[in-house]
Amino acid sequence: MTSNDSLARLHAVIESRKPGQGGDPEASYVARLLHKGPDAFLKKIGEEATEVVMAAKDASNGGDGQKLVNEVADLWFHSMIALAHYGYSPQDVIRELERREGLSGLDEKALRKAREREGGAA
Repeated sequence: MTSNDSLARLHAVIESRKPGQGGDPEASYVARLLHKGPDAFLKKIGEEATEVVMAAKDASNGGDGQKLVNEVADLWFHSMIALAHYGYSPQDVIRELERREGLSGLDEKALRKAREREGGAA
């Protein structure tokens, strides 16, 4: 079993919880977030991102590193809900990471900025 398999299984569960797929907001946390709409799951992503930062700072000061792992898992989970809502999957993110593999982060950032300038000038 690979991590891609785990992500694919979780994605399938999230997809099955969508309102159009019969997800019941009374019985499922994911269905409830999707039913409430983007503001609900985007707020959770913001909260989880903050908790990742706090857990990382704690880990830097001798705190429990497992808490960082737990918070990143929460962030990934809620991010996967957003991906599903907008019609994307974890595989889309993996493909993007693979596209960036071997490319300097500085070069990638410069390329994105150049594309944004071109798009803004059009």
